[in-house]
Amino acid sequence: MFDQLAVGFSGRYRPMRWWLGSVLGISALTRLVLWMAAEVPWSPFALLATLGIGAFFDLILALYLGMPLLLGLWCLPRRWIRARWGRWWIESISLVLLAVLLFVALAEWTFWEEFQTRFNFIAVDYLVYTHEVIGNIRESYPVGLLLSGLGMATLSVFVLTRGARRLPLAQQDQGFGVRSRFALVWLGAALLATLGVRAEQREWTDNAYLNELAGNGIYQFFAAYRSASLDYARFYRQLPAEEAYRRMRAELSTPDATFVSDDPLDLHRQIDSPGTERNLNVVLISIESLSSIFSGTYGREDSLTPHLDALSKDSLVFSHLFASGTRTVRGLEALALSVPPTPGESILKREKNHDLFSLATVFNAKGYRSMFLYGGYGAFDNMNDFFGGNGYEVYDRSDIDADQVHHANIWGVADEDLYSLSLQQFDGAYADGKPFFAHIMTTSNHRPYTFPAGRGDWPQGQRESAVQYTDWAVSDFLHRAQTKAWFNDTIFVITADHCASSGGIAQLPAFRYEIPMWIYAPKHVSAGVVERRMAQIDIGPTVLGLLGMNYVSAFYGANLFTLPAGRERALIGNYQRLGLLAQDTLVELAPQSYVGAVTPVFDGDFAQPGKPLDAELAARAIAYYQTASDRFESGRMREDAARIALLPAAGKTAAGALKAPGRTVAPPGS
Repeated sequence: MFDQLAVGFSGRYRPMRWWLGSVLGISALTRLVLWMAAEVPWSPFALLATLGIGAFFDLILALYLGMPLLLGLWCLPRRWIRARWGRWWIESISLVLLAVLLFVALAEWTFWEEFQTRFNFIAVDYLVYTHEVIGNIRESYPVGLLLSGLGMATLSVFVLTRGARRLPLAQQDQGFGVRSRFALVWLGAALLATLGVRAEQREWTDNAYLNELAGNGIYQFFAAYRSASLDYARFYRQLPAEEAYRRMRAELSTPDATFVSDDPLDLHRQIDSPGTERNLNVVLISIESLSSIFSGTYGREDSLTPHLDALSKDSLVFSHLFASGTRTVRGLEALALSVPPTPGESILKREKNHDLFSLATVFNAKGYRSMFLYGGYGAFDNMNDFFGGNGYEVYDRSDIDADQVHHANIWGVADEDLYSLSLQQFDGAYADGKPFFAHIMTTSNHRPYTFPAGRGDWPQGQRESAVQYTDWAVSDFLHRAQTKAWFNDTIFVITADHCASSGGIAQLPAFRYEIPMWIYAPKHVSAGVVERRMAQIDIGPTVLGLLGMNYVSAFYGANLFTLPAGRERALIGNYQRLGLLAQDTLVELAPQSYVGAVTPVFDGDFAQPGKPLDAELAARAIAYYQTASDRFESGRMREDAARIALLPAAGKTAAGALKAPGRTVAPPGS
């Protein structure tokens, strides 16, 4: 095999040698640039290991991506390849391939700057929403200058390396049969790589940055595309089904919950909330990328959220709230469905995701108008379709008149304009005599970080400025809301969809998941600080508990005020790795049936040391993710939601008739 490669590289396949050198050189240079951007501590061994493993994946990419050039050199007859047009054709393919390599290198730099990772499932998603993504790039970077520089770099490299591609026309060319050996060796190597290599094999250390750098962006992009839908049952550790559901029923057992049946696979509970049921309006604001570390309320000395900090003295503040994931869809999924972040795509973007049991299901049954309001076009990330199919009225950028927009960028209108749309809808619901539940999703705190002029002395285009603007916009919204007749009967829940950054040294960096939350309703919810750990999936059930609402639940979250002490946990994850944060342990699940445990670190980007795996905690983590995945994939989530919808207002539970709305003692914090 190696003889065939050596002979081929010295003959008509000489451009393939140039191609391999180009891939290895450009990829290594990209790796070094990203290394410096990641501020990874210098270590000769780590550098050599990263470059060596990276070169292996670069070679695999070269096998795949070099196919057009290989086929041209293989199939062109001798007289054609000696002709000028034949050589120009080979040169044209080479130029295009080189341009692709350099363009991707530039794209990887911008992607790393945003996500601290090589291309992954996020990049796959972005291919679907080219309007927003291309617009975001155009508004965030000097695209003309970058593309001009890229074009000049491509032509310069192409010209300077032309000698390495030059075909040896004076040499006796090989016949088709002889030169086929080289092509078949190349194709065979590509086939072996497809069958025997996985993207996860780049993970040689506990430092996630180094694992990412050891990969190849294009290779990882296609690996993510192939596994866009991860089957939990195929890739993750499982318990026997009945044991998983038995453990989940124990996990969901709380003093306010009674299971509606003795069926071991049935997770439905009748929730009898303490306190008097109150039909107060609820406004849930999920702010784009609002990390706790931005706020003085959560310890930042030079706070970027002075208005929210001032609101804290009149609010119920939650100190240890963890987002489910690192993308907006994961936050929306957690807030709407109260389910763990199952592997692969968010439920928002999967098929058969309508008619699920959602927060709107509960509110609609109580006579509310439920709304989802988004500052951008809700076709992005399938938001409109998902929320519209699960009990929400949907409003987005298209519902705002152009003359009412103070500012807009590719992601959406300014937060203040989204709040104006919201106020209009709330006024309409109040005029109709109906209480309302509204979930507002903002966009201003997102690259390119632009906002209306004159709102503060903050420079455009900087994340810190966008945080300060979004803080101002929340305050402005509340001031305007205070003039409304419905204000005093409204609970405002202000939180985030996820943190501003997602990457870290650890595979699941716990500190990247902490988000803030304020519940503001001075006439109904007492101010204070809740120090208990809380998951994003607990927000909906906790708010329903504060309202004293009784309902049949299919949620995985719990009312934090009725959850027994010591049972606190958070469920966090990324595309493939799933975590249960409980006590002083983070249990991690990953493909290839991996289960491990680390000590979570909350005070910065540090390694999370491994620790012995507690069998009970591991089984607890598996039960959450296995049952959630099973219930969605099997269609049981849809069936269960339909069952709940058919229950009469005074249906039966295992303990007897479903209770009517109670009139008892108010819950803690009310």
